[in-house]
Parts: sequence; C-alpha cells; structure tokens
Amino acid sequence: MDSQPAPEVIDCIRDIPIYQESFARGHFPVLEKPEIAQGFPENWMTPRLATALDRGEAEFVLSTGTNHARMQIIRPPYFLLKSYYRLWSDHPDLARTWREGCRRVSLTTVLATEHVARVNARKRGTSPDPAPGLEDRRLDDRTVYLNQRLDPDLWDRADVARMVGEIQDERSTHPAGWYHLDCSGYHLAHLVRKAVQWDLMDAFPRPETVITAYEYTPLNVRRFLESRLGRPVIDLFGSTELGYLYYSDRAGRYHPYLDRMSLELLPIAPGSTLFSLIVTSVRNPYMPLVRYRSGDCVRTLDGTPDPEKVVRICGREKELLHSPTGLVAQGDLDECVAAASPRVFLYQLRTRGPEGAQLLFTTFDDAPLEPSETSALEKLVGDLTGMHCNAVHRTHIPVGPSGKCAWLVTEPLIRTGER
Repeated sequence: MDSQPAPEVIDCIRDIPIYQESFARGHFPVLEKPEIAQGFPENWMTPRLATALDRGEAEFVLSTGTNHARMQIIRPPYFLLKSYYRLWSDHPDLARTWREGCRRVSLTTVLATEHVARVNARKRGTSPDPAPGLEDRRLDDRTVYLNQRLDPDLWDRADVARMVGEIQDERSTHPAGWYHLDCSGYHLAHLVRKAVQWDLMDAFPRPETVITAYEYTPLNVRRFLESRLGRPVIDLFGSTELGYLYYSDRAGRYHPYLDRMSLELLPIAPGSTLFSLIVTSVRNPYMPLVRYRSGDCVRTLDGTPDPEKVVRICGREKELLHSPTGLVAQGDLDECVAAASPRVFLYQLRTRGPEGAQLLFTTFDDAPLEPSETSALEKLVGDLTGMHCNAVHRTHIPVGPSGKCAWLVTEPLIRTGER
C-alpha cells in the first residue's frame, strides 16, 4: 500500500500549488523530477515563500548534477551545509572533532571550489581569481576547499605539495593538530597515491576524522584510504534538495538520518530487490517534498523494502545498466570488482549492444593485474551482466565535465552500412 503523508506533513504543504491536485484526489502519487520543473517556480509559490525570497531567507539554486541535467530548487541559504554540520556534530564517530572546533578541509571537484571562490568574489564586488588563494576558497570559519584542477589524476607535484601545505596550515590552528577531512573518495585516493609517489606522505598530516560524500565511494577506495590513513572512513549520503539521508558507522553499516523526514523503498521493477528511494521531507520549509523520487537506488540486507535495512547505496537510477541478466547498478558492479582484486582503483564499463562489454580499469599502483586477477574480474563481471567481458588495464581514465568519472558508458551500435 502506498505511504501517504502524515498530518504534520499535510499542515506544511496545504497551500502549495503543486500538491492541490493530490489533495483533491485524496492521494499523493510519487513525485518525479520533471513534475517539479513544470511551471517552476509558480507551482511552489506561496505568500510565505514570496516573502522569504524578498528577504533573502530563501534562494534559487541548482542541484548538483554528476552526469545528468541539474534541477532548479528553492531552499534556505546554506541548507546543505547546515545539514552536514548537524550530522557532523551528532555522529558518534565524528562529533569529537566538531566539539573541538576542528577545521574542515574539503577535497572534491574543482566545480565546488570555483563556486566558493565566486561567492566570495561577489561579496567583495570583484571578479574571482583564476587561481584563488586559500582565503578565497574559504567557505566559512570552519571549511576551506583545496582542489583547483578538473581531473585529479593530472595533479602535478606542485599541486600536491600546495594541498599538503594547506592542510598543514589548517591543522596548525588546533592545539592538538586535529582537523576533519571531507572528501570525494576518488579525489582523496588520488592525493594519497601522488603523495606516496612523490615522497610527500610523511608531510601529509593524518586527519582525526574522515568523511566521504559527494559521490559513490567504491569498496576498494574505502579500504585503500583506511589502510593509508589509519582512520575509519565515514560515508554520508544525501542531495542538494534533501540534505543528508544516511550515514555509515566505522564498520561501514548504514543508518538512516531522518530529521523531519520519512523514507519508502519501491522496487525498481516488479519483483526486483533493487529499490528506488522515495522521500518525504519537510526539512526545507520552502520546498517540502512529498513522496519524491530522489533518483537513487539501494539494496537491503534481506531484499525487503525496509529503509532501516539498507546496506548499500547503489548509485543513480538513470545510470542503471539494462543487461541480459536484468538491471545492474554501480554498487553491483563495484562488489564484483572488489571481489576480484583489491588493487583496482578506477573502472568504467563500456557496453555495445546486449552481448559485449569492455571494463577499463586503473590500479592504485598503476601496474597491471596478475593474469589470475584479470580472469576473475572478467568472469565476475560477465556473470553479473550476462555479457562477454574484456578487462583492459589503463593508467588513466579521464573525468567528465563534472570532474567525476562515469562508471558506465553505453556506446552506440554501428549497423552494417553505417559509418
């Protein structure tokens, strides 16, 4: 049976235009992203929202698209940051660095760094510097951003030395030398690899607490970071429009974070144990979402649709592979890769038609896998997808315009007579 909004949710949405048809029907269907965009922002406009926009208490922003179109939303300023800080302060494995006033060093895409630099330049009434200094990359008194290149694999020694030096500067503000490291797992793994390569690891201060967020963190990347940094890696899952929904503990188990929020899991397809995440949230008072399809998919411990039993955030629905064996998510492929070899770092599955697939991969040490590891990788991916798989070692897989690497590329079939 569909889960319908609770009375306290109804009170928050009663005068919002987009929900009036649902009120009239007495039923709230799943809210899809295209419906949010239709008639935006009028379909969300209320006297309260109009006043909030006039006063600067609400703002228009774009969702953080990785490989897909971004969606315009309305939210309070610093909505996601405040959700992050609250979770940081509440999490049993992280709260001590919040209480201690530790600086947060953030290592993610250059797009995030550029956004902060633009905001700071606008406050000063100037244009952003093409190579912003540390203070130009400071979000607030707790957070600073490091990355200044699109592709972290192309960082040179000077880039790495600069970032290590800036981390040293941030940790020096704490009496015990503590700092909190917030990152995309891929970006941090690149930094650690290159620090090792150029003998800078001894200068790299170990963080007191570590969070991965921003994108999917592969099992091998998490293992690599924990082994090199000697700290548990805590994963956060959320979005621009919702804030954070799940966090992991030091053992990698996920827990829902349901502040003014409820969750449903709906099968991606009839009988599937891969579930679509449906969210009802009134955290954002200016754009409360009722039965909103976030576009993310998850798996549970026992295959039941219980949000308390989520064991894997599997990636995006739009990035599912429709294979001969059924729907395959990024998390499914990742389990195969990790089972075949802990040495695989980046990977990208390239498919052409229903039968053939090529898995490009890099390793943490840039060396090829042993033949037995390559064979295991091809077999596991082949069994998962029902496709013949050819695993090919690379020393570089380029990122896309977002600064992130797509895990799946579907190549067009070239038919006879086409060029």
